[in-house]
Amino acid sequence: MVESKLRRLMNLVTALLHAECPKTRDELRAGLREYYAEDDASFRRQFERDKDEIRAMGIPLITGFAPDTDPPVTGYRIDRSRYRGDLPDLTPDELAALHLANNLVRLGDAPSDDPFWRLGGRPDESEVAAVARLPGEPALRDLMDAIAERRTATFNYHGVERVVEPHRLAFRNGHWHVKGHDRTRGGERQFRVDRFESAVERGEPGGCERPQKASGVEDRPAWRYGDDEPLTARLAVDAPHVPWVLGHLGEAGVVDRLEDGSVIIEEEVCNREAFRSFVLTFLEGAEILGPRELRDDLIRWLEGMAWTT
Repeated sequence: MVESKLRRLMNLVTALLHAECPKTRDELRAGLREYYAEDDASFRRQFERDKDEIRAMGIPLITGFAPDTDPPVTGYRIDRSRYRGDLPDLTPDELAALHLANNLVRLGDAPSDDPFWRLGGRPDESEVAAVARLPGEPALRDLMDAIAERRTATFNYHGVERVVEPHRLAFRNGHWHVKGHDRTRGGERQFRVDRFESAVERGEPGGCERPQKASGVEDRPAWRYGDDEPLTARLAVDAPHVPWVLGHLGEAGVVDRLEDGSVIIEEEVCNREAFRSFVLTFLEGAEILGPRELRDDLIRWLEGMAWTT
């Protein structure tokens, strides 16, 4: 319900932004059929509610007669010129999207009159109720500032002080992640913000460069990013667990399908502890086939647990 409303409003705002002239309600509906009800009366009610919410957010929705209509029919579009000057690095589409998200999504327990980013219109006077709340983290504001002002971000992670040039911050799979160039390790890294072991210390403004096209934050399993030497694991998974594994990891990693319905998958492992935890969730339903180093690591861990108990 929440996701469908967000998608519908986002697509409606996009269509209105790209309208060179006022578009009628039916013209807008033609391009957004998957988001609106088939029934005419239900569609009109949805559209009127969406239109009122867009205006209540302060988004500059304007009306006028649609061209080539006789008798004249009211059309709608968003005045792109009103989305200029606030953040020169962002396009009108990006500003409108952030403005929409700012009104419909709340960060943690932040009050509606203290939005995370004040963008376009007058969101502090919005009467639109939030449809979703994202968990807040103490480091988020500092990371946002670091990205916007091209500052480095220094924090402790897995017992190591990291100096990172942050490029992207995103909410994926229930957690906040930041991605950028890790000066400490000399390469691109992704970090889960809730696993920071210290506050974020920001560098000076302009202390790092932003790439022309930063790579996106990946929604990937924990064992695929870390500081361990990368290894390609071969894992046999019994048939009862195959649907879940494929739904979680996708088909790309499957290298063999056996007659009994089991599969063999290959996964890059950069965090051995996280991969070990993943394998143990299957109990006897999965087996590490290689490399030997990963098998021995799991065996040592299990032997250690047996010894302590």
